[in-house]
Amino acid sequence: MKLRLSIIATVFLCVSSVSTSWAADKGTVLVTGANRGLGLEFARQLTAAGYKVIGTARKPGQAAELQATGARVEALDVASQASVAALAATLQGVPIDILINNAGIASRADSSLATVDYEAMVWTFQVNSLGPLRVTQALMPNLRLADGKTIVNISSRLGSIEESTGGMYSYRTSKTALNQINKIISVELAPQGVTSIVMHPGWVQTDMGGAQAPLQVEESIAGMIEVIQELNIEKTGKFYNYKGEELPW
Repeated sequence: MKLRLSIIATVFLCVSSVSTSWAADKGTVLVTGANRGLGLEFARQLTAAGYKVIGTARKPGQAAELQATGARVEALDVASQASVAALAATLQGVPIDILINNAGIASRADSSLATVDYEAMVWTFQVNSLGPLRVTQALMPNLRLADGKTIVNISSRLGSIEESTGGMYSYRTSKTALNQINKIISVELAPQGVTSIVMHPGWVQTDMGGAQAPLQVEESIAGMIEVIQELNIEKTGKFYNYKGEELPW
């Protein structure tokens, strides 16, 4: 009887050890634009939750707060094909379970037809629309190596055509384009088991959102992480807010 109890206890300890080890390493998440705002908070909360985080910044040497999270910091300018290629080369062979395309820019200067700035509009598309596409394309080998195979593109409710109230030509249209890019990716990669969604973080108090925004960054990120952790292939191609509610296109 004592021998049997000893064997059971040994098996239990072994199983517990494996479970604890697995729980301590939930996988690897890469977050673009992680040196401030939403990206920085993603790095903080994901690291605290037990994920391995790779955070990117255009100037890693100036990303002290990101480095303080314990994340691995890499250089990346999502608007530069050369920079994206360099990151992919650096990360060759590194499995990435979740790719969060967070880097983005916004301008409120083009809120009327008369104030549209075409150079600024092209640049906004380069960052907000083509940036996530470049990064996703370059890091697909990394995503295929991992179990998670999840892509999260940070979009905005302002990109919804159905809910559009006008203004912010460059930002709104760049996010609408991102939504379509995500939909195309989701259709193409679903047979490979890749889940790809777009998310609206809410109107958040960041440098981009402004001090008048009603939502704290900690609440937005906590909500989005909860949504991300519950994703599966049935949800691919969808548009969610930070509460997990599906949004209209």
